[in-house]
Amino acid sequence: MVQYDYDIGIIGGGAAGLTVASGAAQLGARTLLIEKEPALGGDCLHYGCVPSKTLIRSAHVYHAMKHADRYGLPRVELPPVDFTRVAGRIRDVIAVIQEHDSEERFCKLGAKVVFGTVFFKNAHTVDLDGRAIRAKNWVIATGSSAVVPPIPGLKEIDYITNREIFSLAALPGSMIVLGAGPIGIEMAQAFNRLGTAVTVVDRGAQILGKEDADMAAAVQAVMGSEGVKFHLGASVQQVSADGGKKRVTLGRGDGASVNLTADVVLVAMGRSANVQDLWLDAAGVAFERTGIGVDARLRTSQKHIFAAGDVNGGYQFTHAAGYEGGVVVSNAVFHLPRKVNYTWLPWCTYTDPELASIGLNERAAKDAGLDYSVWKEGFQDNDRSMAEGRTEGWIKLILDKKEKPLGVQILGPRAGDLIAEWVAVLNGGVKLSTLASAIHPYPTLGEISKRVTGGVFTPKIFSEKVQKGLKFFFNLKGRACTPVVCEGKDLISEA
Repeated sequence: MVQYDYDIGIIGGGAAGLTVASGAAQLGARTLLIEKEPALGGDCLHYGCVPSKTLIRSAHVYHAMKHADRYGLPRVELPPVDFTRVAGRIRDVIAVIQEHDSEERFCKLGAKVVFGTVFFKNAHTVDLDGRAIRAKNWVIATGSSAVVPPIPGLKEIDYITNREIFSLAALPGSMIVLGAGPIGIEMAQAFNRLGTAVTVVDRGAQILGKEDADMAAAVQAVMGSEGVKFHLGASVQQVSADGGKKRVTLGRGDGASVNLTADVVLVAMGRSANVQDLWLDAAGVAFERTGIGVDARLRTSQKHIFAAGDVNGGYQFTHAAGYEGGVVVSNAVFHLPRKVNYTWLPWCTYTDPELASIGLNERAAKDAGLDYSVWKEGFQDNDRSMAEGRTEGWIKLILDKKEKPLGVQILGPRAGDLIAEWVAVLNGGVKLSTLASAIHPYPTLGEISKRVTGGVFTPKIFSEKVQKGLKFFFNLKGRACTPVVCEGKDLISEA
């Protein structure tokens, strides 16, 4: 009988790896967690979700203070931002959360944590800093890193990615953001609000290329009104040093070129799976540039080796990685054939206003050739939105031909929180009529979900056919007041 050092070994201490380690250890599996960085938590804690949302909050408060007069308050002249204090707050928040992702906590759960470099020697054995370790099952959860495209001159300048942006020594006077995806757009708005002159460059015709064009355009309009400049449909031809600044040369569709200069260039042009130096070939694990291929149970080409999180090239969200970690535990420890299901996977881009989605958006429904209808409700008709002075955006409900939900998108204040109600509704199979008739507290932003679903039923409930039926059975007398149009004005008359 083959002897293994561990029942399960996990490579990578981010969201997916930590979920597997916690679950497996508490279920009694002898668990090893290996992390190459000096602390657990992965990109999300140290260079992604946590620092970015902390920075976005600081930028939001500073922006609100600068525009206090919008709320009937005295206008305030603010001093420039000291970015060292912002960066200090980011470090403090990370440190607090780090306690939850500490080696001591996982040891108490029963998992052994080791920091070091690792590569596969064969399908069951890895080399950990010169020591051979065998495990019955392995989980690869090494995450992803920023793609650095082969743009001429880029590697010759001191560019930054998400790993460096939160620890800058000072607030840049100007910044060029290469990439208009969620990371690039979130950072562009945040730094612009803090006082940096920001220009966004992208090859695509719109920002947030996976979102519906109308919603992406609304986000861009808000950012543009705040001072962010955009060069869309443009390719980066060359990057070079220009004195103490960086020069970015763009090519446009009409053949013309544009030169931009800035203090800092942020590269946010996508992510690539961290598979280098793992020696996956030695383990017989098939992989491509986009990531490690997995089946619906997250098994690689070696059925006892799993891949979860960004490294498998799927949905690059922390909550998706955590979900996948749970699926791995079911398959590797419980040996239950659990498969992933992303039908109702939500996501959110934390611009202001936020853009949150679940299920299919209108573009995806159209590309799938589905027969669908769109129902909208604007925040300008929400009383809480008006009270808070935040009336931009709307909710968009996509229904199939049987009026079953295909997806929901929300563009507006706290959209990431508002989508949570739809996570429960859609995953729980709750009927739209139940949501439409449910009591929501007033005044809240959440009423917008009730109103958009109510709009689906209003034409049916208050139809002429229903009115005639009620009149026939209950002798209803009809309208008591009818507007009369006179010279373009509505006058009121009794019926």
